[in-house]
Amino acid sequence: MKFILGFLKKSALAEIRAGIGPLYPRLWRFCLVQTGRRDRADDLAQATCLRALEKHESYQAGTHLDRWLFTMAHRLWLNELRAQAVRQGTGLVPLEETELPDTGVDAETNIFHREVFAKIGALPEGQRVVVLLVYVEGLTYREAADMLDIPIGTVMSRLAAARKRIATELSVTETGT
Repeated sequence: MKFILGFLKKSALAEIRAGIGPLYPRLWRFCLVQTGRRDRADDLAQATCLRALEKHESYQAGTHLDRWLFTMAHRLWLNELRAQAVRQGTGLVPLEETELPDTGVDAETNIFHREVFAKIGALPEGQRVVVLLVYVEGLTYREAADMLDIPIGTVMSRLAAARKRIATELSVTETGT
């Protein structure tokens, strides 16, 4: 029995080490949406990777490493927000102060991406995180609910509210009113 547990721990650690590199761009993007700033996204992604290696025994090899990392990053960010609120009384950064990486596409596409990102970034945090997980990362409603430890109905409600808000803002922008 001890041999099997030792093998599973080594297997989990090996899977984490092998998987972090390919998953890092997605993890960083998730961290950017969480934090709103590149420097904080860097710090959060690195802290998540470090925590994953430290806590490798809690990972079940063969499961979804990306979801495990996203959950860990989300919880680390919530802990950071709580700590900041105690230290400074704030925790969120205005979207206008965020930096977006240049993806190398044409200017019109970049402008559109910035507009969409600004609308998503203006959503309340709960809606913003659910939109990222479901629409960008492709998680199912159930997977997002499990990751965020909320009911599936809450995920559906947040997505509906986010879609309605963005659609309203887009229609107001198009009509110029």
